[in-house]
Amino acid sequence: MAKVTISLIKADVGGFPGHATVHPQLCEKAEEMLSEAVKTGIVADFRVMACGDDLELLMGHAKGENDPEVHELAWKIFTACTDVAKVLKLYGAGQDMLKDSFSGNIRGMGPGATELEFTERTGEPLIAFMMDKTEPGAFNLPIFKMFADPFNTAGLVIDPTMHSGFKFEIWDIQDHVRVFMDCPAEMYDMLALIGAKSRYVIKRVYPKEGGKLPSEEPVAAVSTEKLYEIAGEYVGKDDPVALVRSQSGLPALGEVLEPWTFPHLVSGWMRGSHNGPVMPVAFENANCTRFDGPPRAVAAGFQIANGKFVGPVDLFNDPAYDAARDEANVIANYMRRHGPFEPHRLPLKDMEYTTLPRVLRRLEDRFERVE
Repeated sequence: MAKVTISLIKADVGGFPGHATVHPQLCEKAEEMLSEAVKTGIVADFRVMACGDDLELLMGHAKGENDPEVHELAWKIFTACTDVAKVLKLYGAGQDMLKDSFSGNIRGMGPGATELEFTERTGEPLIAFMMDKTEPGAFNLPIFKMFADPFNTAGLVIDPTMHSGFKFEIWDIQDHVRVFMDCPAEMYDMLALIGAKSRYVIKRVYPKEGGKLPSEEPVAAVSTEKLYEIAGEYVGKDDPVALVRSQSGLPALGEVLEPWTFPHLVSGWMRGSHNGPVMPVAFENANCTRFDGPPRAVAAGFQIANGKFVGPVDLFNDPAYDAARDEANVIANYMRRHGPFEPHRLPLKDMEYTTLPRVLRRLEDRFERVE
């Protein structure tokens, strides 16, 4: 059976107003161009979504990961939407478009991307997660809980097809190296890495060999682009996305969603310089307003049928997450009361690529040595 590829590619090409939301005309332009791409056979299906000020393109096709035609399509859409944003004088128009022209792959050019290539099962549930006002490592805790925490995922204990655990691909996004780790056998070593979420990021999760699914086909994938590494300075939040398959040898849908009942602290929020809670919200509430936040997460649920999307279901549009939202607001209140003090503001090491160093340089000549 031929494999399908699901590509989720996002960019901030202009906020409305400020960093709050995506203007409807940007979504309309993306819909128009993707509809043409279906007619010409570049993609089989698509959905245009938004989280905060990020425009999200979900595309189904059979061309494999990192396909130049699919990636160029996304680049052209973001470029065209940037032109619309400039006409509307949207804030930060083209903010994530850090290169002048497409060079064969959208990775490393500003927009964020994650992809899964796999053989469709008889039933193929897939969840597209999108975050705004945070960093790629914000997915470390929920992905770990989905695939490695038996207190979250009962299937790790009672489902024989999951009992042997999963293999995690972890990237060091500072030194640009990766390591594959077996869980649960190497769980403690893995936690030593992924607990440092600003440097070590879960990139993909794989089934074990001999299990129900092919071990070479990832079942979860996360975008890992760091904008400051491309631009050399602060140009915006990284705002990661993730794709997660579920059921039949994988965590059930409810086990994939359960981690989001805990509004864990992540880096980002205002000016990419503060720690705050992730708030799981319905798409209609993914508007980052309070202190440009707090960081938001949305979840779109689909069934995949021959590379096409059945859905979405707005999975966080559910009163079951009201308590998490209330708790996130309590945490946001607590963190905001710190003002410019850590731990609300990020530690200096994490502030190196923000605008703070320019302020500190003005004071360099005024320091005196203390004997």
